[in-house]
Amino acid sequence: MARIDDTDRKILKALQEDASRSLDEIAKVVGSSKTPVWNRIRKMREAGIIGAQTVQLDAEKLGFEACFFVLIRTSEHDATWQKAFLKALKERPEVQEAHRLAGDIDYILKVRVSNARAYDTFYQALISEVKVHNVTALLSMEEIKSTTALAL
Repeated sequence: MARIDDTDRKILKALQEDASRSLDEIAKVVGSSKTPVWNRIRKMREAGIIGAQTVQLDAEKLGFEACFFVLIRTSEHDATWQKAFLKALKERPEVQEAHRLAGDIDYILKVRVSNARAYDTFYQALISEVKVHNVTALLSMEEIKSTTALAL
């Protein structure tokens, strides 16, 4: 675990709220000057604490109205299958998240598409590339909370 102090936490919290803020704004929030804040941000980037900065898009306004959580069970666990499965997931822009799980379900995917027909197209393509034992798709009826922020 990386060692960070209270000032680093304040900087990270400010960046999580709005990474487009200027250094002057962040320094003001943190109670410091611009140069020390910039140096801390640079060091946290170099340490891998801060990754790529992106923008959050409104999926529904862009036509991606359906969010499916896809539960996958497989009877295949060898390296060749796993490599093919991971390749298939990485090549599919519909997959926003993919997690390997402990328990009865092997993987869970978060898939964002325009509608059920688009999900079926995704599903058919996926199962044509890799063998899966069982797939359950759950349609999210309402997104109640979504954040990338960590509780610092």
